[in-house]
Amino acid sequence: MTDSPANGPTSGHASETSGAANVPSNWFTGGAEYATYRPEYPTQVSAFLAGLAPSTGTAVDVGCGTGQLSTQLADNFDRVLAFDPSESQIGAATAKPNVTYEVGRAENLPVADGTVDLVTAAQSAHWFNLPEFYAEARRIAAPGALIALVSYGVLRIADAELQERFGRFYYDEIGPFWDSERRYVDEGYRTIDFPFEELDAPELSIDRDLDPEGFLGYIGTWSAVRKAEEAGRADLFQNFSADIVRIWGDNGRPRQVSWPVTVRVGKL
Repeated sequence: MTDSPANGPTSGHASETSGAANVPSNWFTGGAEYATYRPEYPTQVSAFLAGLAPSTGTAVDVGCGTGQLSTQLADNFDRVLAFDPSESQIGAATAKPNVTYEVGRAENLPVADGTVDLVTAAQSAHWFNLPEFYAEARRIAAPGALIALVSYGVLRIADAELQERFGRFYYDEIGPFWDSERRYVDEGYRTIDFPFEELDAPELSIDRDLDPEGFLGYIGTWSAVRKAEEAGRADLFQNFSADIVRIWGDNGRPRQVSWPVTVRVGKL
């Protein structure tokens, strides 16, 4: 999903897609660009959650973005209901026969009481009003149902010079344009409020081979980049992009980029 909401959570708050109703739509790129450049979660995430759930009848994916996790859940659950407040994200979502996409907020889900085996929020919970979202998750949960918050952290690229330039951009240059809730993503949701009986989850990562276009395309989807542009600082991303292309060299040969994946799963 996305990267801060107008109404942040209490006791610890997307990415990165928009999970809050009042997030300015121009903080994010269009859904098609988001779908193209955002990394996909490892399939082990959905398989692990399906193995823990009391049943694999229905999963609800909240703040679904363009369906990065929704489509994988569909391989393990009979039905997936996927919601995002952004019409552009839903419009660009990846179709799958057993996935139903709908524009909707995490705090007001059009789902019947006691009917859901799993509720997920991928890279989006830091946007929500957490108490309201958690109340909705409990309302729609079937007996024994689970809730899972999934996030991927700050990337690492397998080249020291590129990594150093990326670090300066992320922390020093674009850093002031991140919303305060972004820290929950950086921390792998470890400090986000999670008032559930928590279960152990495996350590996972997203590993991709990216060329400069794919690497910069992903960074261009960040809300912080959009906000910097609105503040008249488009030069930050432009200069960073020029440096990355220059440092990359080697005719743009793909290099490995990795994101640590965190899954916090609990019993509803």
